[in-house]
Amino acid sequence: MIFEKKYGIDLGSSSVKVYSAFRDKIYISRNIMAYRGRTIIAIGNEAYEMSEKTPADISVTSPMAFGTIADLELQEILLYKMMRGQDRFPRRNCTVFFAVPPDMSALEKRAYYQVANGHWIRHTRVYMVEAPIADALSLGLPFETTAGSMLVNIGDQTTRFSVFGSGRMIMSRMVPIGGTQINESIAQEIRRRYDLAIGIRTANRLKIAMGRLSDQSKDARRVVGMDAVSGLPREEVISSYVVNAGIMDCVNELASRMKTFLERIPPQISYQVAREGIYLTGGSSRIPYLDTYLASYTGFTFNLSSLYENSTAAGLEQLIHNKELKKYAQPISQRKL
Repeated sequence: MIFEKKYGIDLGSSSVKVYSAFRDKIYISRNIMAYRGRTIIAIGNEAYEMSEKTPADISVTSPMAFGTIADLELQEILLYKMMRGQDRFPRRNCTVFFAVPPDMSALEKRAYYQVANGHWIRHTRVYMVEAPIADALSLGLPFETTAGSMLVNIGDQTTRFSVFGSGRMIMSRMVPIGGTQINESIAQEIRRRYDLAIGIRTANRLKIAMGRLSDQSKDARRVVGMDAVSGLPREEVISSYVVNAGIMDCVNELASRMKTFLERIPPQISYQVAREGIYLTGGSSRIPYLDTYLASYTGFTFNLSSLYENSTAAGLEQLIHNKELKKYAQPISQRKL
């Protein structure tokens, strides 16, 4: 049908990416909501601006946790509001393609199905696409013909390692390390060295402004935090060396997990991965020189994607428009759950 409403949806812990086939555009919004009791105060980017600034009776939280749906009702409302901004009547007769983690349980599949067939959105045809497959499609990874390819997606709360060969995904593993953990590591390093407590948003801004893993320049930023001793607000000049030390703690743990994963790959596939290079994507792969640092740690070369956090949604876009790729989409109905 020419006017059929098709959406490719990537529900992330940090942001929601929705591809609208009718608009032919990817929409991005923070996956966060501010509410008091049963009253919704703000959603998306507006709610993110409220985080760490709200009184005790207002909760600001994400309905996703470590790549899975943690609050079904909040996720449905947030997704509906986002789709409503693209289509005035998204309530019925839509087709949605969800990017989901591999090896999901029946309970986790039910959560995705209920998000698209709940109170706000109804009578929706639901397809599930494994997120590594969507990433591979967007990056042009030749997993249909290659004897061995590896893809790493570094997200907000998780990092996913995936290996492909002979047109299928051979193995995949998800570790709880991502951008949020890097921000927390920066905040802990600043607290240890300066006796200054800062928020996660402030740590994220420092990471973006001064984060380097190679060719580190001497830089500094003024930040305001809470004195860990007196409990009073205090301004401090933070060195880029301290910020990078916090980043290094998390990245070294990630690189160690990656090296362990690489050691478990069969030798003949590992040889092909070494020849082709490891594909790197995800929002947290924006840290400058991250690919170079991981290459020096693991001994493998890396191919950095320019799509970053949009790679999964871009893969869903290709799948929606290419009938030959529909074989990677698994239809889900209430009876199959």
